[in-house]
Amino acid sequence: MSPEITFGQRIRTARLAQGWSQAKLARELGIAEGRGVHGLDRGSVYRWERGTRVPDYWMPYLVKFLKLGPEPVRTAVTVPDPGIGQAPSGDSVASVIRLGGLDLERRQFLAATSAYALAALTLPDLDAVTRRTRTARAGAPVKVGRGEVLAIRRMTTVLGDAASELGGGHARHLAVRYLTQDVAPWLDGNYSEATGRELFAATSQLVHLAGWMAGDEGDQGLAQQYYAHSFRLAAEAGDSELSATALRGMAVQAIDLGHRAAAVRLSEECVHYAGDIQDPRAVAYYQATLANAAALDGDRRSATTALAASQAAIENAPKTQGESWAAHYDAGRWAHESGMILAQLGDLDAAQEHLHHALDIHGLDRRRTRAIVLADLGQVHLRRDDPDAALSTWSDFLDTAEGIRSIKVTEAVAEMRARLNRLKAVPSAQELDQRAAVLT
Repeated sequence: MSPEITFGQRIRTARLAQGWSQAKLARELGIAEGRGVHGLDRGSVYRWERGTRVPDYWMPYLVKFLKLGPEPVRTAVTVPDPGIGQAPSGDSVASVIRLGGLDLERRQFLAATSAYALAALTLPDLDAVTRRTRTARAGAPVKVGRGEVLAIRRMTTVLGDAASELGGGHARHLAVRYLTQDVAPWLDGNYSEATGRELFAATSQLVHLAGWMAGDEGDQGLAQQYYAHSFRLAAEAGDSELSATALRGMAVQAIDLGHRAAAVRLSEECVHYAGDIQDPRAVAYYQATLANAAALDGDRRSATTALAASQAAIENAPKTQGESWAAHYDAGRWAHESGMILAQLGDLDAAQEHLHHALDIHGLDRRRTRAIVLADLGQVHLRRDDPDAALSTWSDFLDTAEGIRSIKVTEAVAEMRARLNRLKAVPSAQELDQRAAVLT
């Protein structure tokens, strides 16, 4: 049976039938609504079609111009399976393997909701590992030890390195196939309780990576479900840092989607789970997330308090990475995140300084990360009325972004093009827009 078409796909099909570009549709909607030709940017149409945003407000105008009919907006096709669309419950192993299997078969987007994210905070089954080891079949064909745990961790590192460099769109299905075809038999194998906890923790890391990849590819609903399963597995393994990191993934996603209350709640719970962690990088990682959520929520006091705590931690972090799952969060990445928090709080001078610090002092070791920082810095330059610096920085951004498959990079290109409109009289801006069109 062919999969049901998503609402985003219906928008795209109807738009193409009209012979309109995404920019043309955005202009028509802006004029109809009364905001004028610049009232809606092309990036919004792009996100609707990809399923990462819901066009609730614009629905009547879409129906009018594209003749879509009065159907309710759906950002995803729902699959009639108990593991899809609700927070994981019951056996975490069976649930996450079922999710991975459906992921491999599915070609549509799922909706990410604040209700699902908050439901995932329900206390996990802390006796799951103990019960699984006690009920394991004595004659199970697979005997699992530290070698299998190490294999999962190494594979997660290799796939994560590739995704960090080239974007989550690269090799995501390799991660999911590894989970469902190689790791699944180990989870159903025969192992001691100590090994089981390590196995659950390593699987939590792999599942978290699959979630990050899905989100970076644009499927936020699927990413949310992987994060929820990662949290549950980590909590059942008794690993507070992995639990906090999974919650952080859901919090960052809520921030990106504008779910303010859920973002604050998830960030606070993330910091709570990390309460006994001593690694300064991890502390900085989670406190910065709380600062970001508070800034989105308009709580300047809480944002600055959390940001100060994050800064104090990162300044005390060792220069060499440890074994921590959050060890990748170095001073350069902190400078980028804190810079964007400061920009949201209106301190553009400090924001620019932090972003330059991230690029020039620390360099940033991943192309995807560097591209996103350059895109953000260009926006800050433009907000500070320095168009020359913005154009120069965006030119570097496009050089770096080529070949990266990441929704964040794609959206950054779309947002840059929308802002270039105010500089359309400048020849270099027109040239930049033409270069960017190839990437969209």
